[in-house]
Amino acid sequence: MKAICISAISSNQGKTLLTTALLHYFKKSVRAYKIGPDYIDPQFHEAICSRPSINLDTFLMNENQVNWIFNKYNDQNISIIEGVMGFYDGMDKGSSAYDLTKLLKIPTLLLLDASGSYITISAVLKGLKTYKQDNTIKAVVLNKVSSLSHYELIKNQIEKDFDDVFVLGWIKKDLSTLKQTHLGLDLINANSQILENLSKDVLEYIDLEKLEDIATFTPNFIEDYPFENFKKVDKKISIVKDENFSFIYYDNIIFLEEIFEKVEFIDSTKDEKISEDSDVVYIAGGYVETTASYNKIKNSSNFRNSLINHSKTKYIYAECAGLLYLGNRVDDKQMSSILDVDFTLEKKRVRLGYYYSTNGIKGHAFHYTKPLDVSNGVDILSKLENQKGEIGAWKNNKIYGTYLHTMFRNNINILKDYFGI
Repeated sequence: MKAICISAISSNQGKTLLTTALLHYFKKSVRAYKIGPDYIDPQFHEAICSRPSINLDTFLMNENQVNWIFNKYNDQNISIIEGVMGFYDGMDKGSSAYDLTKLLKIPTLLLLDASGSYITISAVLKGLKTYKQDNTIKAVVLNKVSSLSHYELIKNQIEKDFDDVFVLGWIKKDLSTLKQTHLGLDLINANSQILENLSKDVLEYIDLEKLEDIATFTPNFIEDYPFENFKKVDKKISIVKDENFSFIYYDNIIFLEEIFEKVEFIDSTKDEKISEDSDVVYIAGGYVETTASYNKIKNSSNFRNSLINHSKTKYIYAECAGLLYLGNRVDDKQMSSILDVDFTLEKKRVRLGYYYSTNGIKGHAFHYTKPLDVSNGVDILSKLENQKGEIGAWKNNKIYGTYLHTMFRNNINILKDYFGI
């Protein structure tokens, strides 16, 4: 089997650039993965290769569970895994690219910025290679290279200093295609020719045949299902997933489809109604607090009224933006008032990173909003387990909204407590 992780020394080094090019090149049979809890990059991956991208998170799940998740979706000719921050960043939570690739025994390709340097690049690589002896660093691609002679200077030095690292090639600086667009969610709507040109430019001087050779590995298969067993329930769930509510782990969708006999997807931006026979509604995270996002749903009366009607007797579980929509308002933006809590949008981040909840759930939170009053909150989110934190969830009868994003497969109690299964 073939799989490779794209990593670097930090963020903003070009991981997404190279990942994009490779996903497009292998798009006929590639599975994309993202290390960590990120929601944006997986959407980006899926837009490029028309196949869902899978989050691999060794903080939210234990090692056997992450291994199982990887193998469950590893069904293509090659898997491309995009790292998070720098190669070793996240080790304190056991969730770095180093931790993940060591666990899965997947080769790592380091993308190193060569601008304004040459011999020092080899010194940086030595630091990365020797920091942890059991790393999986097998190859290097040099980014922002001035010329072929510049590349050869660095390549020769690395080959002199290492006998176990392949220099696969280089990406020249100031690519013309990058001047035409920028990497980010806007590129999701880019036409195929833009992606074709970008991929061609990025991969022009990279040995892809050697890359595939290096990507060969032997997966670790987990024989037993490493999660709590469950039985399918004869109930119907409505999943609110659209432009506004798009932050959702793909395996959460698959798991809910495995649990519930009937599943429907609701697009609030198209003012779709929640079915009257639905037993539970799950509202994903995303954006409702910005003006552009709010304008997409402020007139969605059919959706809002059906949700309010559902809330009178049935279950609702909402994450982050879903929580905001259950509240009264975000500043001057009126929401559904299903939960009696008001929010305001701050200029600085209120939360970012992994959190522990007092209801026993580990997850991730990233938001700029905060409640105006926490007196009726129910769960505290803290950076360290059983430590001081702040309210991050609200509940009223069968309605539960939280700032915390998490994985359902290894937290089946969430479904028992808040989905009514």
